Amino acid sequence: MGNERGFTLLEVLIALGILALALPILLGLRNWDLDLHARAKELTTATVLAQEKLIETEMGMLLPLGETGGEFQSIPLGSQATAETTNRPADYRWKRIVSPTPLPIVQEVKIQVLWPRGATEEMVEVSTYVFLANSPPQ
Repeated sequence: MGNERGFTLLEVLIALGILALALPILLGLRNWDLDLHARAKELTTATVLAQEKLIETEMGMLLPLGETGGEFQSIPLGSQATAETTNRPADYRWKRIVSPTPLPIVQEVKIQVLWPRGATEEMVEVSTYVFLANSPPQ
């Protein structure tokens, strides 16, 4: 009977104390991981939508200088309805800012994709330069 070994009350209390400290930290890390995953998905979606607007810009006609914007259509231009295009994300908006450059035959085009995230608004911005095909030679 004297050789029986077990945990003392003190050892059990120390183990419970460590568990009580570690569990909230681990749960907080899990929530942080879920938030990072959601943000990465939003950034990927915004980048794909910005790329779509850049392609529309490069394929389009002469763009007026200044800022235009709007909502994303449910089906991208030039495509047919599929499962991916009919389930496009809502709440994403776009802005196109066309500005002149020192070269008269080149315009700078910036595309901004904006979406709400909590109380703030997130944004992804991409830019390119477009040659004006119908400009007179100088």
